[in-house]
Amino acid sequence: MRAFGFLSFGHYGSGPADNGFGAKTSLHSALDLAVGADELGVNGAYFRVHHFAKQNASPMPLLSAIAARTKGIEVGTGVIDMR
Repeated sequence: MRAFGFLSFGHYGSGPADNGFGAKTSLHSALDLAVGADELGVNGAYFRVHHFAKQNASPMPLLSAIAARTKGIEVGTGVIDMR
């Protein structure tokens, strides 16, 4: 069996030029992406964590939400950068 997954960097904007794509939208999009990937048979969904940057910095609530809404996808963090 082959494994296929994706790594999301979790970027989002801030300020008036972000076109409404803030942290809330980023988290909802990540959840939708993982649910869709699970339906397609993707094996893994991993999310990068970068503290002190405009990226998702606390993955555990997101990973819990994904695990609650999917059936067979593995979730986890891809990179943790704590500079």
